Amino acid sequence: MSSDARYAIYFGPAAETALFDLGRVWLGRDVVTGRTRPQPTVPGITEDRMAALTRSPRFYGFHGTLKAPFSLAPGRTAEQLHGEVLAFAADSAAFMSPPLVLESLDGFLALVFSRPCAEMRALCDDCVEMFEPFRAPLSPEDQERRLRSPLTERQRDYLDRWGYPGVFDEFTFHMTLTSRLQEPEHSLIRDTLEDLAAPVLWEPAWIDAIAIYEQPDRETPFTMTARYPLGRR
Repeated sequence: MSSDARYAIYFGPAAETALFDLGRVWLGRDVVTGRTRPQPTVPGITEDRMAALTRSPRFYGFHGTLKAPFSLAPGRTAEQLHGEVLAFAADSAAFMSPPLVLESLDGFLALVFSRPCAEMRALCDDCVEMFEPFRAPLSPEDQERRLRSPLTERQRDYLDRWGYPGVFDEFTFHMTLTSRLQEPEHSLIRDTLEDLAAPVLWEPAWIDAIAIYEQPDRETPFTMTARYPLGRR
């Protein structure tokens, strides 16, 4: 794997679930196989515009972030990372999430939990800390990119320390489905997405595994390369 490779530790739903199918159909890409397909038609939105408005979540793969994308620290290998994630997952408990709802987070449409989830917060906190030794420091370019978004002082501190501002008390579990939207596109897309997502909305998700997503270089979309079951039931 090249030095440009990046890894991320995510919740990725199992391929046989309705939640996985929502991401595959809506984003037009299977995060496991990398295969693409036409996206759903949204009245009032052209095919090219739809692709543009979902480019970022399609690139990163349908997921909920546990530890944000990172390059490997010097001396660390992908094989070591997979081994540590496997062991961590085997010693962690599966759980049922609160119901999923569709919300706008600063203009981005995403699936979130209908109420706080202590189990997910603990899982994310543990992943942030446990796998920090594998993370290389942010490059100046990545640091600059993160700082383009308005950040609080605490979020800046987290970015400096952990490479990502949305950790610990700043963490909100979310599965992003669009880029930032403005009206009237926001309403048009939300209406279609609510219909398509109906099988998973107001339903809990079974959080039964954590996954490693990888990209060999910065231009290639992330794929799910492993999904490790949470072992304690």
